Order: sequence, then structure tokens, then C-alpha cells
Amino acid sequence: MAREIDEAWIDEAIDRYRRVEGLRAEFDKAVAAHQVSVHSPDQSIEVVVTAAGDIVDVRVHGGLSRRDTAEFSRELKAVVTSATEAARWAREKLHAEVFGSFRSLEAY
Repeated sequence: MAREIDEAWIDEAIDRYRRVEGLRAEFDKAVAAHQVSVHSPDQSIEVVVTAAGDIVDVRVHGGLSRRDTAEFSRELKAVVTSATEAARWAREKLHAEVFGSFRSLEAY
């Protein structure tokens, strides 16, 4: 016994796939372009990171000659950890903005 092919359902699935691919491309572009700036707890180090997690800039405020190396290492680690968290937060926010109005498959 042959199955009946629902052409409308197939067309809708193809349209949905194309829409998802378009949204994914838009999301990937936004993630690469969106930047977040974070500072170390003592405000002496600033890291700029994309939502994709790429560090694009590191700025040190103030001189380094009188800094304790262990303290500087702690501040650097703290700001890089914050940058990782900020990138994750930015990705989640962008994902919600791009895909938020898209219906889940459970709606079908």
C-alpha cells in the first residue's frame, strides 16, 4: 500500500528549513560582530570579546612597573573569566533575539 504524499507539508518543511538557515546565518553574523567589554575587579585591565568568544582587545590601565606579578595574574585571570561569561551571555541574548519568534517543532 502506497503512502499518500502531502505536498503542502513538504513545501512547508522546505520553507521552514530555508528560514532556519537564514536565521542561523543572521545569528552567526551577529555573534561575530557583537562585542562586549569587561573589566578586572580592580578596573586595571579591560578585555573586549565578541559574542563568539574571540578576544579582540586587551587594555591595561596604569603602569606595570610597580605591579605585583601574582596580583596582576589574578586580575588577568578574573577578567578573562568574566569575558568568557560575557560572551556566553551575549550569545544567549542574541539567540533569543534572532530565534525568539520562531516556533518550535513541537507546535506542529
